[in-house]
Order: sequence, then structure tokens, then C-alpha cells
Amino acid sequence: MQLVSGLPEDLDAAVAVALHVSAESPSALPSILSRQGPLAATHAVDGEALVHGRIYVAPPGRHLLVKRRTVRAVNGPNENGHRPAIDPLFRTAARAHGRRTIGVILSGTLDDGTAGLYAIKRHGGAALVQDPEDALFDGMPASAIENVAVDFIGDVPTLTDELVRRTRKLAADPAVELDVTDDSDDLDVVEMDHGTPDPDEWSAAPSQFTCPECHGSLFERQDGNIVRYRCRTGHAFSPDALAAAQSKGVEDALWIALRALEENAALLRTLSERSRERGQARSSQRFAARANGVEIRAKVIRDALMSVNPEVA
Repeated sequence: MQLVSGLPEDLDAAVAVALHVSAESPSALPSILSRQGPLAATHAVDGEALVHGRIYVAPPGRHLLVKRRTVRAVNGPNENGHRPAIDPLFRTAARAHGRRTIGVILSGTLDDGTAGLYAIKRHGGAALVQDPEDALFDGMPASAIENVAVDFIGDVPTLTDELVRRTRKLAADPAVELDVTDDSDDLDVVEMDHGTPDPDEWSAAPSQFTCPECHGSLFERQDGNIVRYRCRTGHAFSPDALAAAQSKGVEDALWIALRALEENAALLRTLSERSRERGQARSSQRFAARANGVEIRAKVIRDALMSVNPEVA
């Protein structure tokens, strides 16, 4: 909101925004941004024209991609556990617009956007990052600064001023004219309506890890010091996002194991009580002993879960 409020009505650029919003969550972001400044904001419609002075917001549950003359809103595989994600937006804009692309990283957790910002720099564009000290969540800005040769770091007001200055400079430079050739064949890996991504085409080598989402093999790709993992079906992860997804998978598995053990212990206690009521002392003791063993294993798992989530009672 603060950044958009500082953009002028005659901005010589189109603005594309990706915010982590799930498909099940309604998004009022376009109407909120439209009220903050002179530029109209809308959820992007797949295939609509890309024009200056407009703010295109990624719809919930869809990746926003930037082509040379149009935008796409696609239902492709998650990246870093999200759809929309920032990396697909950045890398498609970088491929389509090269030096005319300015990537801006604002507040956020983990490191989504770092690989995309690196792609923008590799194609000659500019990288602007919110000062981590100014951000509500410093993970994304800090990761970008650590891994990418960013061009500018500042609080949101100074970041906005720099963004406007750079757009005006680009507009006045005839050496960075837009390539208007057709880009229908310039496909991104998340454009699943055009087929499943090919690891050979992605120039990736098999890794020792599996995808937390579909459990297929992950392929590893390194661009400079940026490492990315992608599975055959297209799910993609940065190292931080992969570690977070794996940790969540382990925790989910532990909760499932705890539930199964506690249900088993309850059943064994019930069988022990029924055997005792029938005068079957030996069977009652056997079921009770088994229940004791299961409860000990369940306590080990519960203690492990409490050490990860001490706030859970």
C-alpha cells in the first residue's frame, strides 16, 4: 500500500504483484491498492494485454507470468510451496523484457524471489530490495541481499522513489526498446497447459531428495550460487523452502504416528478390560502389557512434538 501510494499516474511501466494467497482465500488486494494511488489495480486475466499504468495482481491460486505483450495467470505447480509465487513472475518478466525489468522484493519469510531476482539481474535488469530492518518479515529481503548483487536497498518510500526514477530513465533510453516479436513459444516450466516440464530441458541433475508435495525425485540446478530443486511434475523449491517443507512433512508424519499409537493403545486397554471382565486374566495381562509398550512409544513421539511446538498443550 505504501509503495503504490507513491507511484505517479504517468508511470512508464506496468506493475505486476505476486502475494502468497491460497486458492481458497478471497483477495481484496486489487481494490485496496486501487484506493492507495492513481493506478488501477485488478486481478490479472490470462492473456490480457500488458500496458503501462496498470497494476496486475496475481489471482489467488494462480501464478502470474509476464510476456512481452501480455500476462498469463496459470494453474501450474507450486513453487516454494506457493501458487502464486514470486520466482515465476520474476523469471518470465526477465526473459521477456530483459533490461526493462525491475524486480522489487518486499517483506516476506524464507527466500521466495531470490532465484527470480537473480534471473532479472542475469538478463540485465535491476534488483531493488526493501531494507530488512524496515520489513515486517526480513527473510526474503535478507536472502535477496545475501545471494544477489542488488542495485538498491532502502525503506519503502526511498525504494518507491528509486523505482520511479529508474522507470523514467528506461523510458528515455532508446537503447532499451521493447522487443515486439511474438513470444508464444517462450514457455515457462509452470505453464502446464503446454505439457510437463522436461528435466533435460531444464538442465538439471538428479538429487538425493524427493519432492515434499508429490514425492517424486527432485532435480537440482545451480545458477551461480543459487540452487533450485524441481521435480518431474514441476514443483520447485529453494533450499530454505525445501527444508521447511521437509520439516512440516516430518511433523505431519509424527502426528499421524502419534494418533495411530494412541488409538492402538486405547484399543488394547479396551481388550484388556473386556478380558478381565470375562475372567480371562492371562489375556487381560497380555493386552495390558502391549498397551503399556505402545503408550511408551507414543510418549516418546509426543515429547518430540512438544519440543518442536512447546506452545501445544
